[in-house]
Parts: sequence; structure tokens; C-alpha cells
Amino acid sequence: MAETNLFKVLADAQRREILVMLRAGRMNAGQIAQRLGCSPTALSYHLRLLKEAGLVLEYREKNFVYYELNTTVFQELILWVSQFGGEPT
Repeated sequence: MAETNLFKVLADAQRREILVMLRAGRMNAGQIAQRLGCSPTALSYHLRLLKEAGLVLEYREKNFVYYELNTTVFQELILWVSQFGGEPT
């Protein structure tokens, strides 16, 4: 996991909002854009960064592209962050 890139991607409020939306399940770009209230160009940019960071997976189904969370990356992030808290080993 490239923590630096991951933290840069997570620093943006709109990208964090996309991740929160995807917690409920996969969505297509139109659904995300409508709920987020952003232009298709802006959404495409945010989704590209989320995909490059490995936070979002993309699935093509007929004429639609769906996005969903990649929970594996979040599990790795939780493990990485947890090393800085709690009881020392």
C-alpha cells in the first residue's frame, strides 16, 4: 500500500463522500454524480484517483460501469494505522 498517495486521495471531502456512498453497495457513475451534485468531468477525476489508490473497484455490466469499495485496502489501512495506538508490544 502506498500510504502517501492513499492519504492524499482521502484528503479530499468529495472523494470521502463517494466512499461513504459506496458503503451501501455498488453504484454507477450517474447515481454517484446525481447524489454528489458534481459534473461528470469532476466525478471522473475523483473516481480515477480512487481507483488508482485501490480504494474503489470498477465493474462493467452491459452499458454501465459500476463502482464499489475495495475493502481489502481499508483493512490494510486499519492495520497500518493501528500500529501507532494502543499498548506497545
